Amino acid sequence: MKALTIMAYVGVFGLAALGVAMAKTNPSQVEYEEYAARRLTEYLNTNVCKKNPKFLENVIQFSCRQVVDSAQPQLREIIADSTVRQDFIVFSIYRTDLNVNSLIPALRLDSILPSTPGYQFETLGAFNQFYTYKAEQQ
Repeated sequence: MKALTIMAYVGVFGLAALGVAMAKTNPSQVEYEEYAARRLTEYLNTNVCKKNPKFLENVIQFSCRQVVDSAQPQLREIIADSTVRQDFIVFSIYRTDLNVNSLIPALRLDSILPSTPGYQFETLGAFNQFYTYKAEQQ
């Protein structure tokens, strides 16, 4: 019986230590925005720029990669405006809804192209890491 009590105390202490560690390493909204902007930039550079390497090159003398890389602050701002954070103290869930109108709001393309795609991402933040577990086109 004594061994069982000791094991119970060790288990409770272990769970408490894990909870404290998770709470201290729960990433912030700013860290998520940096992560999401970095991932979006990687996606654009590897998927969009490879298909269109001369994107706007003749007009403004920049390659697609240069345009995407220079837009980092704007991408982060768009992500910040499009993200809702649910904080559960030991971890957080971030839901980001991106659509063409959030990227270029002045154009209001939904009146011209009502079927412009939107994207929804759900990401878990814990232990100073991010795990995107849902990414779908809407």
